[in-house]
Amino acid sequence: MTMTPMSRRAFTALLSAAALGALAGPAQAISLMDPFNLPPAMDPETVQLGTGVAYADGPRKKLDVYAPETQIGAAPVVFFIYGGGWNRGQRSDYQFVGRALAARGFVVVVADYRLVPEVRYPEFLEDCAQALRWTQDNIASYGGDPQRLFLAGHSAGAYNAVMLGLDPSFLRDYGVTVPIRGIAALAGPFDFYPFEYGEVSAAFGSAPNPEGTQPVNLVTSDAPPMFLATGMYDPIVRPRNTETLAKKLTSSGVWVTTKYYEGIGHMEAVTSLGAMMRWRAPILSDMVFFFESFGAFPNQAPRRVAAPLEPAGQAGRMADVLKRLEETFEPVSN
Repeated sequence: MTMTPMSRRAFTALLSAAALGALAGPAQAISLMDPFNLPPAMDPETVQLGTGVAYADGPRKKLDVYAPETQIGAAPVVFFIYGGGWNRGQRSDYQFVGRALAARGFVVVVADYRLVPEVRYPEFLEDCAQALRWTQDNIASYGGDPQRLFLAGHSAGAYNAVMLGLDPSFLRDYGVTVPIRGIAALAGPFDFYPFEYGEVSAAFGSAPNPEGTQPVNLVTSDAPPMFLATGMYDPIVRPRNTETLAKKLTSSGVWVTTKYYEGIGHMEAVTSLGAMMRWRAPILSDMVFFFESFGAFPNQAPRRVAAPLEPAGQAGRMADVLKRLEETFEPVSN
């Protein structure tokens, strides 16, 4: 998708408003996600088939479903889990991710889950497992094939996705029996004990077995294949988290693909999936290639979407917005 002059003007206006919101303080920083979800900034030829679908009782237990506008036969499924330090985030902020993957031929589920301080570990993982059970049971009616199921996540969401793949108790407790073909984890924290920072301590500090909350301690040869990606300039979740988990997976004989992107920060690992920022790094293409390698499209070629050009004159301004967004997060580990 190449930006038209009109879409550039719309983007500039919204970007300016978001920057002003960032100046007002962290309480309003969530508005910084708005530019990525501006209609001209998202992938075309996609549809939102489900909005606010309840997967269980409770105001946070809802999900959205995205799909290609046209498709032939059942499509592979990506269950995407957003981040936010386990204490913030909402599915509407990640429309651009749902549409990016839908444009590549996937049916995509983006679910809310309960957050700290309402819950602590492991309840947010239980919510994700519950939403995954809904996906298993219902995604066929949205055009998805539950037998070609992949997980993906960013930051805290990458942690959640990887934990669902490594600790079978969560899926077993909620009756999830379909196989997970692969997991794509972007900028994920996988080795952050002891809990040195406030957000992490609030989420995990009461766990009776804190070492058991760490993905690096749960790797077995039964783990699904994983795609681990991180920006080399990530002050929130250090790249060593990816390095350490990748070594554990490799030593256990599990397939792992690692990608380290120069000049990419924490939030860019996810914003680069969207059409507006795809020029920054080929994360979407690399992730889809990984899914292809593990059976996403056995009988047909995936859809291809052209990466947009860098919006003229906006790179510096967007870098400032992303920097301000990252400043609302605490580090997860040293």
